Amino acid sequence: MLRTLLFAAVLLAGVSPAAAQSPDVIFKKSTVWRALTPNDKLATYGIDDPGVEGVACHFTVPEKGGLSGAFGVAEERAEVSLSCRQVGAIKFKTKFEQGAVILRESRSLFFKRMQIVRGCDVKRNVLVYLVYTDRPIEGSPDNSTSSVPIMPWGQSAESVERCADWVIK
Repeated sequence: MLRTLLFAAVLLAGVSPAAAQSPDVIFKKSTVWRALTPNDKLATYGIDDPGVEGVACHFTVPEKGGLSGAFGVAEERAEVSLSCRQVGAIKFKTKFEQGAVILRESRSLFFKRMQIVRGCDVKRNVLVYLVYTDRPIEGSPDNSTSSVPIMPWGQSAESVERCADWVIK
C-alpha cells in the first residue's frame, strides 16, 4: 500500500500545467549503433512558449537506446542544449514569476526531471530561458541558457512589449 502511494505521488509530481504541451520532434540522429536494440540518439525538439506568444525554443537531448531505452526505464543523461528565438510579435498571455516553468519532462523512471524555465532581464528587456535537470537528492550542474531580446516585429514595430510589465514582483 505504501509503495503504491509513493509511486502515485511520484507520478503526480511530474504532472503540471507546463507539461500540457508536448514538444514536437524535429529530428533524431543516432550516436551509438546497437545491433538488436534501439540506437542511442540525439533528439531535437521544438516547443512554443505557452505563456509568451511569438517565442519558440528548440532543445536537444540524448536518448538512450539498448534494452533499458526500449522499455522506457533508462535514466537519461543530464546534458541538454537550448536555443530560443523570437518568431513573431511578442504578446504576453499572463503575468509570470522569474523562473516560471514552461516545460517539465521526466528523464528517468523515478525523480529525475528536465525543466525549461523563463525569466525576464528587466534592464535589457530580454526574455531569458534556462534548461536544467534535477532530482531531489543529487541534481546536475549541466545547463544551457538562451536569451530572446524583445524586438519590433512586422507592422507592430512601434509597440514593443516590455517583459518588466509582466513579471510578478
